[in-house]
Amino acid sequence: MSSLEGKAGTVSEAVETRRSLRAFLPDDVPADVLQEIFLKAARAPSGTNMQPWNVHLLLGDSLNKVSESVLKAYDSDVPYDEESPYYPDKFFEPYLSRRRKVGWDLYGLLGIEKGDKEKMKAQHRRNFEFFGAPAAAVFTIHRDLNIGSWLDYGMYLQNVMLLAREAGLHTCPQAAFCGYHKSIREAIVLDDTEVVVCGMSIGYADLSVVENTLETERAGVDEFVTVHN
Repeated sequence: MSSLEGKAGTVSEAVETRRSLRAFLPDDVPADVLQEIFLKAARAPSGTNMQPWNVHLLLGDSLNKVSESVLKAYDSDVPYDEESPYYPDKFFEPYLSRRRKVGWDLYGLLGIEKGDKEKMKAQHRRNFEFFGAPAAAVFTIHRDLNIGSWLDYGMYLQNVMLLAREAGLHTCPQAAFCGYHKSIREAIVLDDTEVVVCGMSIGYADLSVVENTLETERAGVDEFVTVHN
């Protein structure tokens, strides 16, 4: 049995089997299961209990409308326009090497050779199809909140992904949607105060595809933990 199958029985198992999957089965996810995940995830800590998260759950027609709107912009080469930059203006080590490795590991599995921009673009396009997932979410935050609330938001998102594993589901958090917030607004109603934090595909893993065999590496503990005796 693959470690991606079934439900995660412990927190450690949920952490260890969480993957950013890039293909999902079409099987519907019960709305009440998703609602429970989002509710339980809200036990995440936040400064002075501000709870800065807003979730726009996409099912059925709403998911299709968001996907179609973003794909129209992507296919038309509309400039990417994120309101709050996710990545640094210029990558540097060790982050540059880590970024390159995960990209080439994925492309290697898919048989995409270096320089094949057409296939790279087609693979990136799959983000905006929510990788075939039957459920998705767009997460937003009030534009007047500062970095502390964004840090709190990360803990909420992690809770969502781990609780999804407990329910036998998988996810893919997708910063790729940030630059298409205008297209998202054309498909669903977002308040002017809302900034798109990310999208997220949610569903059951399709274990028949090679891209879901990707297991990203993590740095050793000695690379990021400094012990002060």
